[in-house]
Amino acid sequence: MRCRHLIFLALATMLLVACEPAPKELRLITPKSQVSREIATDFASLLGDESGVNITLVPAPEDDKTVLESLASGDGDLAIITDIMPFRADVATVMPLYPTVLHVIHRKGRAAGNTVELLSGATVYAGPPGSSSRVVLEQVSIRNGLSGDSFTYVDSVEPELRPDVIVVFAPISPGRIRDLADYELFSMGKPEDVGTGAAIDSVTLLQPQFEAFVIPAGTYGELTPEPILTVSVNQLLVARRDLDAATAYDLVDDLVGLRPALAALRPGLFRDISDEFDPSSSTYIVHPGVLDYIQRDAPSVYERYSGIAEVAVTLLVGVISAGFAGMRIYHMRRKNLIDTFYSAVIEIKKSIDETTTTQQREDRADNIRALQLEAFDLLVDEKLAADESFRIFITLSNDVLRQLETT
Repeated sequence: MRCRHLIFLALATMLLVACEPAPKELRLITPKSQVSREIATDFASLLGDESGVNITLVPAPEDDKTVLESLASGDGDLAIITDIMPFRADVATVMPLYPTVLHVIHRKGRAAGNTVELLSGATVYAGPPGSSSRVVLEQVSIRNGLSGDSFTYVDSVEPELRPDVIVVFAPISPGRIRDLADYELFSMGKPEDVGTGAAIDSVTLLQPQFEAFVIPAGTYGELTPEPILTVSVNQLLVARRDLDAATAYDLVDDLVGLRPALAALRPGLFRDISDEFDPSSSTYIVHPGVLDYIQRDAPSVYERYSGIAEVAVTLLVGVISAGFAGMRIYHMRRKNLIDTFYSAVIEIKKSIDETTTTQQREDRADNIRALQLEAFDLLVDEKLAADESFRIFITLSNDVLRQLETT
């Protein structure tokens, strides 16, 4: 008997395991920059280990193809990009992951009063082609009237290729750039310039995804003897627009649930992960599955309008009740009016006896006929109703007339 129970329990356990949904498999395109690659690796490993979504890293696109182009063509399902890349209708936002800061670093002693001085004749490292820092630098160059040969790109920051200027988007990471002793950070102004119409306000106005950001003094040791004014922008997790809505919903649910683990993994990055971001702030259309998740607690149509419906029903009941009350008052006024005619006829009837003279009888008959004419006029004006009360009055008055004529 015990053996049967054990066999049954084993079969039931196997059945429950078989019924559990398999983890969803998603491919994350490896970012091109080294910093982003490291973050993506940690991000994917944690999600794969502790959530219902398995994330697999796939190779970064070739140099002549951007991450967004690779994503749209189906080389992957997800990508981590900076929120300054050009809009594409076939790419959708999943959620903001963390802010990344623009670092502009140049050799000490190089003239850097403005962007033109900083870049003119310089060798510049701005990440690989198609990267966010390269895109921003190209936009800045065009805006400042710098031609394509005003500076030269280099592919590395290795000692033998040490560029004059380094332009990178990266999270604040003191240990990563402290070894650049012969460099200094370029500041877009002073912290107090924000909101005064200075150059930094022009940058954030023309590029709404940017926010003014101050790197505090001492953050990078000798590189930051004073606060550095620059800009920050969100790193987005994006997906193909045709990704299954239920999968996108589950992905956001897992990300929000893993927020403590992600924050512990990289405290300076993932602590602000939230499902309460404003969809209108994203460059790309928010994925329908993500919108379903954001609006999961929103009241239904019936709940949203139930209060209005209750007020409307209350008002309707009030109007109907007032209507019935008005009708009752109207009918009561008609009833009171016909009662005055009853009273007048009854008084005349009571005044008739053997002592009533012929002249008195004729006068009383004329009074009754006048009452009848007045009642008919009121009937025509709809101040009296042609109902049983009116018929009783006519019958009563005619009876009194016959009594006056025959007595």
